[in-house]
Amino acid sequence: MQRLLVLCLALCCAGVQAQTYRWTDANGRTVVSDTPPPGQARNVAKAGGKAQADDGLPFATRKAAEAFPVILYTSADCVDTCKQARELLSGRGIPFTEKMVQTAEEHEELKKLIGEVFVPAIKVGNQRFRGFQSAAYNNLLDLAGYPKSAGGKP
Repeated sequence: MQRLLVLCLALCCAGVQAQTYRWTDANGRTVVSDTPPPGQARNVAKAGGKAQADDGLPFATRKAAEAFPVILYTSADCVDTCKQARELLSGRGIPFTEKMVQTAEEHEELKKLIGEVFVPAIKVGNQRFRGFQSAAYNNLLDLAGYPKSAGGKP
């Protein structure tokens, strides 16, 4: 009887943990859905939903990433400061999306975000910062609940 109860609970939980996807549609809107994105979607990422044991992220990092996704804006001619920004995020074990600003549309998106086209720039949830200052990046990440180290421990 107890085995049957455990089996029923396991089957119920499997349906609750549906995978969700996040992407940018052709109009530049961010879409979150439980169905995979269409072929023309940009910036496709699996978001939230089923916690995947193989993603290697600590629970606190996964929770922060779901609530406050990190986007790093860079360009081809940004070398040193963009590298420092990437290294800071990677060093803390932060999952992030890097958007290389190349097209006029991407330039306009960045201009709306921070007021001008300047890289590197970071967006953590709804917060944003222009340029690179490790203290400012760390402050944004701390406020969003990301662990201070890659192991997930303060």
